[in-house]
Amino acid sequence: MPASATRHPQHTRALLMLLLANLCWGLSFPTIKAAALVQTALLPGSGNWFITAMLLAPRFLLATALLLLWQGRALGRTTRGELRQGLELALFAAAGMVFQTDGLQFTEASTSAFLTQLYAILIPAWLALRLRRHPGLRIWLCGGLVLAGVAILGHLDWRALTLGRGEVETLVCSVFFMGQILCLDRPEFAGNDPLRVTFVTFAVQTVLYAALLAGTAPDLAAVLAPLTSPAWLGLMAALGTICTLGAYILMNTWQPRITATEAGLIYCFEPIFGSLFALALPA
Repeated sequence: MPASATRHPQHTRALLMLLLANLCWGLSFPTIKAAALVQTALLPGSGNWFITAMLLAPRFLLATALLLLWQGRALGRTTRGELRQGLELALFAAAGMVFQTDGLQFTEASTSAFLTQLYAILIPAWLALRLRRHPGLRIWLCGGLVLAGVAILGHLDWRALTLGRGEVETLVCSVFFMGQILCLDRPEFAGNDPLRVTFVTFAVQTVLYAALLAGTAPDLAAVLAPLTSPAWLGLMAALGTICTLGAYILMNTWQPRITATEAGLIYCFEPIFGSLFALALPA
């Protein structure tokens, strides 16, 4: 719903559901790291972009297939508005992931985590400019506290915070993630079915990541090699079901019930859950 609308009757439940989505996304941090290590062991010398494509394409392909089996005929009723929103969400999400992944190769992980969460400040700033209305001191204070928390949890080294290629790309990724959040806030998409929108989003991202995989894979044998590893398949299953299918359905269903500014703040719990999972799960 738009930022100027009255509070949705399911506002509290929406906040809880988005916290659950953050929990699912938080699990992806150690899971992706583990899958990358397994793939590197299977294929020593793999390029960074090939590893990235192998981590993204299979999980979104699995999520697309599961949603197709679940929804079936209902997907045939997809409207033009749902197609448009799904396409926009896919482009924002894919661009954000690409810039974030490449930026991580040129900056510290703590710096990346901190700069990515800048959409918590960018969203209210954008809405203030667009609506020409001050969001209030409480919003700025909450945003500042959230960023401070991310910096502390991520052990951010302020001396390493320079604007090199990695930092610039991470800032760009934060802008794209902001666009994804704002897309779910658009009033013209209020009547869209979240499951059909999610299917379009997954399908488009699958195509984009498959193209990246085709362009970076050294040969077909390299693509098929991870499929022989039960550990890699198990990690991909977790990524595709919990961290992708579950998280995106929760996001696309419940975020429209709160404001974009609230959503930006709630999503900053993602690195917190990621840190907790990293501490609790076996190495």
